[in-house]
Amino acid sequence: MSLRLLVLLAAVAAAAVGQHSSSYPRSSVSYGSNLGHQSPAYHPQPSYQPSTPYQQRPHKVPSPNYPRQSPACATKSNKPWCLEDEEYPTYNITHAANHHSEKLLTLYADVADLNTALSVNRPKTLKEETYLCPSKTSYVKPLRAQNTEGVWRIIINNIDVHYKKLTQTVRIEECLTAGDDCPKVPKCYDSKCLQKSVYHRFLVFDPYDAYFPFAIESFKLPASCACLLGAYTIDH
Repeated sequence: MSLRLLVLLAAVAAAAVGQHSSSYPRSSVSYGSNLGHQSPAYHPQPSYQPSTPYQQRPHKVPSPNYPRQSPACATKSNKPWCLEDEEYPTYNITHAANHHSEKLLTLYADVADLNTALSVNRPKTLKEETYLCPSKTSYVKPLRAQNTEGVWRIIINNIDVHYKKLTQTVRIEECLTAGDDCPKVPKCYDSKCLQKSVYHRFLVFDPYDAYFPFAIESFKLPASCACLLGAYTIDH
């Protein structure tokens, strides 16, 4: 009797388990166009996520946002350079120069070290020497200037970098009577005072370049005042 009761209880338990498991739907995967449920598209992630801070950029990126309008200091003079500039960014240049000092100092050169005294002062052995055209000669340290492409640039001058002062000095000579007859030449000659220029290279600062804001660019500046002689004429 006890054995029959035990078998009956086992059968009842098995039936209950089967009824409980059938109440949950079984999941099935089918392939075809009439799928009721589609898995989301798979987009694999790259195994390498490059980090490109500006310090690691492989080449110098130009700054197209550099303003091309004339600076405020240019309104006080008709010359393509400024010797005084109230808006000169001394602090920004000094900070960037000390940050990039090693590379910057390889670009820097001061033209004031050139021995050009005889090009300004008369040699003592020629007392009668004089210029054929009047001119004004001076040594200047421009803070801004217009480069050969017509863009105003900030020139590095009087900037302290690791206890060293960076300056860029250039000698200029401007004709006082450009286009007029040479005053020392006889009237029988066709003559004219002519302003001559040379190209100088300056180290400049670009505040819109966050990678390396320094470069060397060319500038056209007056170098001498020459007398251009033409044909010999005889007036009757």
